[in-house]
Amino acid sequence: MFSIGDFARLGLVSVRMLRHYDAIGLLRPAHVDPVTGYRSYQAAQLSRLNRIVAIKGLGFTLEQVSAILDEKVSAEELHGMVRMRRAQLEAQINADLARLRGVEARLRTIEREGHLRTAEIVLKSVSPVRVAELSARAAGYESEHIGPVITPLFGELCRRLEAASVRITGPGLAYYEEEDDGSVMIHACLPAAVTSGDPYDFQVVDLPAMPTAATIIHHGSMDAALPTFQALAHWIEENGYRSLGLAREISLYCPDNLDEWVTELQIEVTPA
Repeated sequence: MFSIGDFARLGLVSVRMLRHYDAIGLLRPAHVDPVTGYRSYQAAQLSRLNRIVAIKGLGFTLEQVSAILDEKVSAEELHGMVRMRRAQLEAQINADLARLRGVEARLRTIEREGHLRTAEIVLKSVSPVRVAELSARAAGYESEHIGPVITPLFGELCRRLEAASVRITGPGLAYYEEEDDGSVMIHACLPAAVTSGDPYDFQVVDLPAMPTAATIIHHGSMDAALPTFQALAHWIEENGYRSLGLAREISLYCPDNLDEWVTELQIEVTPA
């Protein structure tokens, strides 16, 4: 038997925490001295303590921890819960980082007001292209909504094209459609040697030509593309055009380092 202090040190928790677990019935002492009230614990109880701390660390309330322990959760099930929680936390971290990069990009845009790169805009025609496509909905057009959706879309599309032995014929591209509820439909595309009507587990789409498109090259992560988009917007307005939809994004160079990405932004325009 171990005193509450010794048991706390062995379990790497505080005495105060053990008293609280006792008070709510989550981890009772093996023995309580009827005269002094001193609590004593057995080494076997470390197993339950480990489970309590692990499950609580996953973000569950103590009431939920109690319910989970009553189901006699196994070590394998705990590992599964850890993997699920890790995925949730990684998704949240990625979303928070994307939001932060978006704020930083907006601040850089504010700093550069009056110094936008309008000289770099090129007006050109864009040819039609046949693409393999997967689509999914994002909550909004902000980078923190787009990034977590579009990245796995392209990964899955590449996997399906490889499985179907389909040859990719050009750089990846993305285009977007606004929905009435404020959400955005994301289309991840890869030009490919495919025949419309064949039975694929992806869509085959013929993207129409853009007779007149205002285009600009963006260098760096798309999370930091706001200044480039706004330079394009200023040029369109100042040169007597209006846009006909959201931009297409052509991925010209996509290394592992996002800061080295090169992306062409294309917005179809018409005289205002």
